[in-house]
Amino acid sequence: MRFVKGHGTENDFVILPDPDGELELTPAFVAWLCDRRAGVGADGVLRVVRTKAAGEPAVTAQDAEWFMDYRNADGSVAEMCGNGVRVFARYLVDAGLAAPGTFPIATRAGVRGVELGAEGDVTVDMGGMPSLLGTAVATLDGAEFPGVSVSVGNPHLACRVDAPVAALDLTRAPGFDPAVFPAGVNVEFFRPVGERHVEMRVFERGSGETRSCGTGTVAVALAAALAEPGAGPVPDGRWTVDVPGGRVTVTLAGDTAYLAGPAVLVAEGTIRPDRTG
Repeated sequence: MRFVKGHGTENDFVILPDPDGELELTPAFVAWLCDRRAGVGADGVLRVVRTKAAGEPAVTAQDAEWFMDYRNADGSVAEMCGNGVRVFARYLVDAGLAAPGTFPIATRAGVRGVELGAEGDVTVDMGGMPSLLGTAVATLDGAEFPGVSVSVGNPHLACRVDAPVAALDLTRAPGFDPAVFPAGVNVEFFRPVGERHVEMRVFERGSGETRSCGTGTVAVALAAALAEPGAGPVPDGRWTVDVPGGRVTVTLAGDTAYLAGPAVLVAEGTIRPDRTG
């Protein structure tokens, strides 16, 4: 089994080319693959498969040649990954499976349009403006953090804090109300540091704290925009989001959001046959 390793602002992935949908990824195998001591090591797995071979009716109906089959580090299936789709797009161009420019990618959250050159940053149309689902509370070390519940194809709870986010202890999962988030939730903590500029850390469901979360940065940008004085129902603007792994930009424009940032391929190799079962 061939693999490629890549990352977007240090949110890293093992990419598995499987154009004809021949691989059967079990949760145990994905968890082993993502293990940073026993396996290759990653925050998640991106299986590269043609949409018509995806084996999921909601996916095969989408108008895109390639499907990003994303799995969390614990082996669970996820709907969408903003950093992952940028890395996925960079892989398609690097492998000659897509030409530089603009093209669609199928995900479990719907089609996402990407734009990229032969090198450099990748921009993703997030498929519309994120959905605001109300307010909720995260808990951490006995403290409560009110936040905004946001869907970016996957669930987020974006919580504003006043102190630097580096001071937070995210070695353990933040608490949340499972009645509000029955499928789990990615929890972001963010702090404004300038004009339309925030810093953020995230604890992702199924992966733990990661160095970055693309959909999380979009959720945070929207939450921060809505908190601005005089914010309207559609808070247009360009936001800079700093994460432990680097920096991305989120543009809120009309009825959609765009995420732009780096996507880097760093290695490739072959997984031993006795480790693929």
